[in-house]
Amino acid sequence: MHVDVADLAAMRRALELARQSLLEGGEDVPVGAVVLGPDGEILAESANRCEALTDPTAHAEIVVLRAAALARGDIRLTGCSLIVTLEPCPMCAGAAQWARVDRVVFGAWSDDYGAAGSAWDLLRDRRLNHRPEVVGGVLAEECGDLVREFFAQHR
Repeated sequence: MHVDVADLAAMRRALELARQSLLEGGEDVPVGAVVLGPDGEILAESANRCEALTDPTAHAEIVVLRAAALARGDIRLTGCSLIVTLEPCPMCAGAAQWARVDRVVFGAWSDDYGAAGSAWDLLRDRRLNHRPEVVGGVLAEECGDLVREFFAQHR
């Protein structure tokens, strides 16, 4: 498991997106995501958009995977990394696996819904034919603080 400078910069950008979402007072859980291309450049970025789009599938990861696929003109994101502030849920882990991303890097762990090692470990399931590298806990405290702050305000 290795975290490089591009991972940290992308996680900081994902945090900015999540913070912006929180500051705008929207109803979406503040989660940010970025897809890095093989060269380390950002292909796509987004925050959660479920409430904003009235779309239960518009998690940050799904939005950026769709945008990155459009940018590349290919549904296979081989060589790419998905960077996200919160451990992907089963839907998002499945989408990352299906897109064939090489790496999934996330910040805070999600004991309730995490599918990259917490509640489930779909990304490393040996029954699947593609298993990306998984790096968890990157800037975990900062990432987790945003989600905790959101739920403290909404309870």
